[in-house]
Amino acid sequence: MTKIAWVTDTGALLTPAFIAQHNVHVLPLNIVFEEGAYRETIDITHKEFYEKLRATKVHPTSSQPNFGEHVALYESLKEQGYDVAIAIHTSGRQSGTASSAPMAAQQAGFTSYTIDSMIGSYPMQKMLEKGFELEKQGATPEEIVAEIEALCPRSELSFIPANLEKLHKSGRVSGTAMFLSNLLNIKLVISYDKGVCVVTQKVRAEKRAKKAITDLLDKALTESSVTEVAVIHTNNVEGALAWRKELEVSYPNMNFIITELSAVVGALTGEGTLGLSWVRS
Repeated sequence: MTKIAWVTDTGALLTPAFIAQHNVHVLPLNIVFEEGAYRETIDITHKEFYEKLRATKVHPTSSQPNFGEHVALYESLKEQGYDVAIAIHTSGRQSGTASSAPMAAQQAGFTSYTIDSMIGSYPMQKMLEKGFELEKQGATPEEIVAEIEALCPRSELSFIPANLEKLHKSGRVSGTAMFLSNLLNIKLVISYDKGVCVVTQKVRAEKRAKKAITDLLDKALTESSVTEVAVIHTNNVEGALAWRKELEVSYPNMNFIITELSAVVGALTGEGTLGLSWVRS
């Protein structure tokens, strides 16, 4: 039987328990502050990250995992006796990790399959879970990859940025949009579209922004089955719990879970961001 190694990055932000249970190998994305780069979950905790984000005057940037670290991982997997790796990475339209992975594996002389999830966060976890299930059933790596790639276009994630200033500083939102947002309480709804985050709605007040996202969920439910939805957030557990409570009343047959977003997302959207994510059957 083929011994498969499972690889991802911190864009998925898996829990320590999930990582340990399934022996997932996680490459850290980097948060770059003025004084240097920090590897997410290794050099800096999320609590420390948000403390620094509040205090900094220079907006942090992000970068993909160090290429040498990427190569070293595949060399280690080879030494451990794995036959092949299946790597599921953050959208290649927003991070270079997915494009670096095949080059890193080639340099290490190790066979790997790289999947561009075209998204981040919760759907990446579901893709991994699908892979584990297929592996247990005895599917080949090629069959597993094909099944996981079929989930990519069925994965959805939309969120309401808490702070347009961070998006403005990163060049993703204009100064005019930020000014109007502050003046008129305009909220943006941003969704993944073929691997890219795009503004799908501009509405007055957070309540309407949440309604715009649940409208997307309703649309998905008319097209296919959705059994679980993640309430995603950036260091806003209280807000996520409150929204989940509201959603459980409106969708009594749906399972809602709380999922924190990567610090890389928090650097762009600000502390307090909320959203929803799901994978259509």
